[in-house]
Amino acid sequence: MDKAVIVKLDHLRIAREVIAVEIAALREMSTRLNGTFAQAIDLILGTEGRVVVVGMGKSGIIGKKIAATLASTGTPAFSVHPGEAFHGDLGMVRPEDIALMISNSGETEELIRLLPFMQYQKNRVIAMTGNLNSTLAKNADVVLDVSVAREACNNNLAPTSSTTATLVMGDTLAVALSTARGFQPEDFARFHPGGSLGRKLLTRIADVMHSRNLPFCSHDATFREVIQTITQGRLGLAIVMNGDRLCGVITDGDIRRAFEHNETAMQLAAADIMTRTPKTVNLNERLVAGEELMQKEKIKELIVVDDEQRVVGVLQIFDTE
Repeated sequence: MDKAVIVKLDHLRIAREVIAVEIAALREMSTRLNGTFAQAIDLILGTEGRVVVVGMGKSGIIGKKIAATLASTGTPAFSVHPGEAFHGDLGMVRPEDIALMISNSGETEELIRLLPFMQYQKNRVIAMTGNLNSTLAKNADVVLDVSVAREACNNNLAPTSSTTATLVMGDTLAVALSTARGFQPEDFARFHPGGSLGRKLLTRIADVMHSRNLPFCSHDATFREVIQTITQGRLGLAIVMNGDRLCGVITDGDIRRAFEHNETAMQLAAADIMTRTPKTVNLNERLVAGEELMQKEKIKELIVVDDEQRVVGVLQIFDTE
């Protein structure tokens, strides 16, 4: 067997072992969850302050992500570097804030040095640590156990399983808190207005619909007139009207089916080939509502109407992307 292939297979084996070790650590952590987790949730829900996440080194990096996740799911939070805290950043911490302090050993000097300040200001402290007998754990109001049997590192040294466990514990806090607060997709969108979800949830159909030079035709329009309307409208459809009343829609697909099933298709009128119950949506609905309706009905366009059921536009599936 080629030596390069053997090396590649070894890489895959190592990768699977790392994943297995970290999955096992998470399963073990799940079995240890107890009332202290609920205490942490109640403590955060009961404060008018923010969650101040503090960690050093890789714990600090994980802490930044936890703070970001909390903040984007309805729990005001920010991270503070413990070193910078001694040079003015402690001024950002208010007495009503809760400190979420992360240290696998529970003896990280930079964090321990912050405890007297937290105690003086009467900040409640939640510790995430792998050492329940540590200085940090003994001086915390609530302790969340993120200990692991071993690191996934081949030397059992580099923070791997422990940082994964800490990250997941942070996610459990964020999700439990957002659920308790009744956090909805619309709330998430407000905090992420630049993302695709924010656009879909905050944008109204009126903002993106096609409203100029709509492809109208009458219900007695000839087949040739219908085709001309579809071609000139460039939306792949014709909106069939009976006076000022919407009575149907004709798509490119309807045209093809008319030719397939009728040898005299060119003699048909719009009313003969139109879909008589076109799906409509109000122009004030959110864009995501239009997308969901199109997906449910397995169609690519909706006729947009106003509050008086007058046709004012067309929404296509491409407009939701």
